[in-house]
Amino acid sequence: GSLERRHCLYLHTGRAFCQMVEVLLAVLILVCSSVSCGSAGGYTGLPALGGIYYYQYGGAYSGFGGAEGERAQQLDQRFYLLKLPIARAAMVVGGCLLVFPCVLILVSVLQVPWHFPAWLLIECTLYAVIAVSTVPALYYFLHSLLSVYNSSVCKEREQLYQSKGYQGFWCSLHGAEIAAGLLGCMAAMAYLLSAGLAVRDYRTVHEQKQKPLQL
Repeated sequence: GSLERRHCLYLHTGRAFCQMVEVLLAVLILVCSSVSCGSAGGYTGLPALGGIYYYQYGGAYSGFGGAEGERAQQLDQRFYLLKLPIARAAMVVGGCLLVFPCVLILVSVLQVPWHFPAWLLIECTLYAVIAVSTVPALYYFLHSLLSVYNSSVCKEREQLYQSKGYQGFWCSLHGAEIAAGLLGCMAAMAYLLSAGLAVRDYRTVHEQKQKPLQL
């Protein structure tokens, strides 16, 4: 009915579109963070065990001897544990950034801003705070990752794999981590835009509510 049409009208607004973009960015941040975390698998000493590295390189790191294989496994596990808290924190932040716009979309579909216009000012404030907080969060994320890559564990791991001709174990940010940083910057810009749209919509709602009083 007409009530359902009024609810769906919000989904065609610029603010709703911006919030749906924020949902997409949050999902991509979650994906990139999970890729950055990787797995705790590491070196596989027996071809019979298989695993992703076995199929990727075709031999389960057969170039390593027994002692070297054990050392590679230890370094893999230590490197994984160093990155794990950073990746988990990024995933938690990504999850919160995913829930936030979803809640705001639901609130607006239920027409809460129309009945309580001050909500739009609260929304604007929340967006501004999140946008500003994103900057130090991105700095912490990238700085912490670079600290891991500059650690002795990563350097020794890189040298060990390079000595056997294996590639892809460099101590530098990889594509998913760079993408997560760029997505975070895009999300911050989207939050600022949403904050501005919330102020605009507040003015619009306020004007429309004042019209009957002016007749």
